[in-house]
Amino acid sequence: MLLAALKTLRPHQWVKNLFVAAPLVFSKHLLDADFGVRAALATLAFCALSGAVYTFNDLRDVTADRLHPTKRHRPIASGALPERAALALAGTLAVGALGLCLALHWKVAALAGGYLVINLAYSMGLKQVAFVDVGMIAAGFLLRVLAGAAAIDVPASRWLLLCTALLSAFLGLGKRAHELAAAGRAGRDAAATRAALAGYRAPIVKAAMGVLAVATIVAYAAYTLDDHTAAFFGTDQLIWTAPFSALGVGRFAWLALASDKDGSPTEQMLRDWPFLLNLVAWGAVTLGIIYGGA
Repeated sequence: MLLAALKTLRPHQWVKNLFVAAPLVFSKHLLDADFGVRAALATLAFCALSGAVYTFNDLRDVTADRLHPTKRHRPIASGALPERAALALAGTLAVGALGLCLALHWKVAALAGGYLVINLAYSMGLKQVAFVDVGMIAAGFLLRVLAGAAAIDVPASRWLLLCTALLSAFLGLGKRAHELAAAGRAGRDAAATRAALAGYRAPIVKAAMGVLAVATIVAYAAYTLDDHTAAFFGTDQLIWTAPFSALGVGRFAWLALASDKDGSPTEQMLRDWPFLLNLVAWGAVTLGIIYGGA
């Protein structure tokens, strides 16, 4: 049952919670042990909250999942994880995570509570409303960044929030575009896979992705060229990281719109070696520029 519980928590999805640590990196406190511990604890708390939300979502959808050809194998739907145990697991994780956030700072707890509320609202119906579902996903990423900033008591950069909002909306629409394309190739009704897809139209989604892709790349480049950025980091060399952001956005767009592989593009990108190589290169160059003179 322990393995079933772990599978329900979706640990492979926890990589999204690295956004909690973004303020640590871009506030130049990565090498400060005290700040690092606080950021790590906040990230851990959001991983626990994510697991609680995934468990609650599977509990709510258990009847439909049992009728689905693949989702019926999920631990709760298959009976590998009893519903009572799953409910207790979700509650324990949520309470524990909020308690940990409160120990860090009341602002972290408030932001974590907001994250939990919007995700429960998403699970209980808003995930079925086109474009609202993507907006909720983007809001979740923004709350992660804000909580990470509150955990180490630094102001959240407006540039970081803007880039996060644009990027997360782009990723969310990319997932929807891939789901529409997959349903079309299989000759099935897209809404049967995800109710919200009934309100999406492929040309509109692709156009919106194009706008968000350009906006994300331009916003990040503008951030690297901003006078305040140069003054804060003591260098104007961050512009050299902009090509990596453009390549990453472009590669994800290809995975979402051109790839015929199974699985969502957000999961594919974590197994796609060109994307990962570019991500590692961006991280190395960024850290080298910010902390090279430390």
